[in-house]
Amino acid sequence: MTDAKLCLKSYQPLTNTHQHDFHQLVLPVTGSLALEIGTSSGQVNTQQAAIICANENHAFEGCGDNQFIVADIPVQLAPAFSKLPVFITLDDNIRRYIDFLQGQLSSPQTQPNPLLQRQMLLLLVQLLDDKHSQYPLYDKRVETARRYLENSFFTKTALADAASHAGLSPRHLRQLFNQYYAIAPSQYLLELKMQAAWQLLSNSTLSIQQVSERCGYSNLSAFSDRFQKHFSHCPSNVRRLSK
Repeated sequence: MTDAKLCLKSYQPLTNTHQHDFHQLVLPVTGSLALEIGTSSGQVNTQQAAIICANENHAFEGCGDNQFIVADIPVQLAPAFSKLPVFITLDDNIRRYIDFLQGQLSSPQTQPNPLLQRQMLLLLVQLLDDKHSQYPLYDKRVETARRYLENSFFTKTALADAASHAGLSPRHLRQLFNQYYAIAPSQYLLELKMQAAWQLLSNSTLSIQQVSERCGYSNLSAFSDRFQKHFSHCPSNVRRLSK
């Protein structure tokens, strides 16, 4: 069984037909890529990505200079992928997340560790499920809680408030979150905070103290320690790398 994995990849003019026992997601960075996936044909470009389900025959044909984010996703992390379209239109939220992933993968100094890659992929899978799945969650309460976390991750009582907003006890929220998303709500909340911090450090002129406060940390030292553990880089280093 493959591990969850993200990488940047360029494609040669032609790749032979093959298959693998994990899902694969191809996201655009630059250029375009023609694909044949089962009986479907299409392109990955600035407007759309491709989902290759496990054990599906597929072939690639690159054209000119190109680069893509390729995600290898164990089947159990994305059980609904087989119900999604083969070629998916990218909205602004997914494009922003692609930019974030590219920033993480483009430099040897910022390569995410395996645990972080798994968390990043879970967020990506959920974004795609939300946008394209025709089979919504049976229990809407956990979806309500997740959306609350995404909108209020910077508040000190985000977890408790998310549970209350969804009409769940904190314990029940943990159970449902793990059941539907294969991640604890506290881990999901941390990933939201860290992703927001990375984006602000890379793309804004806010001071590190202001970034810390925007992401729900009143103590700069606690924020810096958490950021360092999460990304293996201190906030000031990420700020320097982005210049």
